[in-house]
Amino acid sequence: MSTEARAGRPRASSRETIAEAACELFLEQGYEQTSIVDIARRAGVSRSSFFNYFSSKSDVLWAGLDERLAMFEDRLHDTGTDAATAVRAASLAVAEGFVPDSLALAIVNATAMGLEDEYERDCALRRARIGRAVAVRFAHGGADRVRSEVAGAAWGGAIIAAIEAWAHDGAGRTSLARFLARAADAAEDVRPSPPGQVRQLRVVVEAPDFDEALAFYRDVVGMSEAESYEADGGARVAILDGGRATLELSNPAQVAFIDRVETDGDAPSDRIRLALEVDDTAAAVTRLADGGAEVEASARVTPWRSRNARLRAPAGLQLTLFQELGPEP
Repeated sequence: MSTEARAGRPRASSRETIAEAACELFLEQGYEQTSIVDIARRAGVSRSSFFNYFSSKSDVLWAGLDERLAMFEDRLHDTGTDAATAVRAASLAVAEGFVPDSLALAIVNATAMGLEDEYERDCALRRARIGRAVAVRFAHGGADRVRSEVAGAAWGGAIIAAIEAWAHDGAGRTSLARFLARAADAAEDVRPSPPGQVRQLRVVVEAPDFDEALAFYRDVVGMSEAESYEADGGARVAILDGGRATLELSNPAQVAFIDRVETDGDAPSDRIRLALEVDDTAAAVTRLADGGAEVEASARVTPWRSRNARLRAPAGLQLTLFQELGPEP
């Protein structure tokens, strides 16, 4: 009896051989029409051998990425680095050792394989998995729940988008690391908190006529009421959302320069003045003046291409309204 190997596919039970056989069958007869028995037969292995490497037919496509997502999650457990740095590093590390595999082939040939719906479902699970890990890491770093979840969704979408772009660009000819770096740059625009130790800038103002001030800043200016509380003795507080917060520090010469540009010289800056960015300064001035503010300086265009106006508002606050005009047309 001959001891030579039989012609045809070697009886190897490697995951690469099984994955190759599965992709061949998906292309030939479609994903839904291909069974695990079909794959095992084509690969020259037993059905039980298939399950030594993959838990399901879908796992043939996703096993390589899932291994890297497990490492991604492990990296985020290290809280010794600030959250933003840790998330970016863990995301870029997904590319390490990730060579073109059955997933890249399936992304490009999803229609031919008849697995578009299956791919979208499985893809959504991976996006959510990444999003959960990122959200937890940002929450541990001090970000609030909503911002953490939004950042998680952004990073989940970014990593999957990078892998898809890499596959369509020719996974064997291009670098996944390059696509992940570009995706990370985009995801970082959705920051749950600014870099540094300060999580929020809040201006605290004493308002003797609380109801008047609340009605003005919430209903007239248009700051949404984020939180409000009452306590013993008639104590009341409302926290209004004013959008992005920054702190502008100016020396006396700069303050004098601003006063010359923004006013006619008869409304000098308070030591603390609030500046609110609006879409239309002229319209906002009219609205705030009708709502109880006193106009100290009408709207005018500054040398730095903004339209500014100055008002005295309830609770004694001095406001600058500014509209960014962009470059000269």
